[in-house]
Amino acid sequence: MHETEDVLLSLVTELRRGTLVLCVLGCAKEPAYGYALQKKLAEIGVEAEANTLYPLLRRLEKQGLLKSSWELSEAKPRKYYERTPEGTALYKRLKAFWANFSENVTKLLAED
Repeated sequence: MHETEDVLLSLVTELRRGTLVLCVLGCAKEPAYGYALQKKLAEIGVEAEANTLYPLLRRLEKQGLLKSSWELSEAKPRKYYERTPEGTALYKRLKAFWANFSENVTKLLAED
């Protein structure tokens, strides 16, 4: 039984990792710092650990899908992330793919 739980946890992690990019791009329409993005994701039921989210933000920035800027006017400097035009274009395409894909998976699951 324990082995089954480990397999389930592993598969759930894979599913979540695969959809996290879409969720992060969806949340990054407006400038937001990492913790605010993490909180926004949690509010919609998408938990993202900091050790998963921050490397993803850096990777998306390196890929040109997010841009970042430092806000230094507050007591604690914060790095804000926002979608680039390329990130927005890709987000729209991913969203369309997801809508079709999830509809088809839902149909398949309804057959059980």
